Amino acid sequence: MKLSRFHFLSLRYPYLLTLIIFIFALLVNLYFQKSILEIGTINNNLRVFLPLVVLAAGQSVVILTGGIDISVGSIVSIVSALLATRVGLEGTANQTLLWFGIALLVGIFAGCINGFFISYLRLQPIITTYATSFLFSGFALFILPQPGGGIPAEVAEVYRTGNPLGLHWAFYVIPALVLLWVLLRQTRFGRYLFAVGGKAQAAYETAVPVNQVIFSTYVISGFMAALSGICIILLTGSGNPQIGDPMTLQAITAVVIGGTVMSGGVGGVAGPIMGAITLGIIKNIISFANIDTWWQTFVNAIIIVTALAAPGIVLLFRRNRS
Repeated sequence: MKLSRFHFLSLRYPYLLTLIIFIFALLVNLYFQKSILEIGTINNNLRVFLPLVVLAAGQSVVILTGGIDISVGSIVSIVSALLATRVGLEGTANQTLLWFGIALLVGIFAGCINGFFISYLRLQPIITTYATSFLFSGFALFILPQPGGGIPAEVAEVYRTGNPLGLHWAFYVIPALVLLWVLLRQTRFGRYLFAVGGKAQAAYETAVPVNQVIFSTYVISGFMAALSGICIILLTGSGNPQIGDPMTLQAITAVVIGGTVMSGGVGGVAGPIMGAITLGIIKNIISFANIDTWWQTFVNAIIIVTALAAPGIVLLFRRNRS
């Protein structure tokens, strides 16, 4: 009975476990870093967390329909390399804004490539995006063979310290993402996302444009990955053609922590956002506790394996009890 109730709560409130993990991580971080709740520390943390938050939000939309996008980290790298070489340290603010727009278009184009192969040619998402991740990584290295270049210091400074009302831009971006998701859920497209993730064939039989919905999720993911790349170069001030490589696993982990089921149909965007922040807090704990950094990758892997195995484990216990 208890397992049945837990299963019900996990479906009814997919963010419940996320909130528990977040609070626990925050308390542990508070033990090592007493100033974590001060506004200055929160600003500093959120400006570092924001790129992953944006990336996880885009990834969650894809996973919600039962897909996955392994190429998002490579898109981040392309944007970093593109802006570092085309804007440069001596670029003007207008040039920077122009190339920011072009970078977003590049992300959309990359998403279109993934979406076309997956939705219309019916290729497997994990294989397709794994292959395109090498393609995009190659382009990033072609544009910028090694770390260097960057954007004007005054532009990067706006991201780092330009905070209206004493709050970092993340305080406005994150609520905006959540609000957009809430509004999107009320639309027909939002209902289609859950329908396709729940059972694509049944959705197709009820006149849901499954191919178009799946295609659009990869376009959204590409756009969000490009936006994440812009946040990264604003944060670091310099370009790196491989900076997005570790972010793919981190984004997927954040989505899993956030209660979005890998098979699709359950979840949303708010949970993965909280999951991305939780991962950032865990990284802080590892840093302040002087623990080897490989533990972060280990924790990420354990979270994903546990999330994938949990439904089967619960079902096994229920069968044994009955």
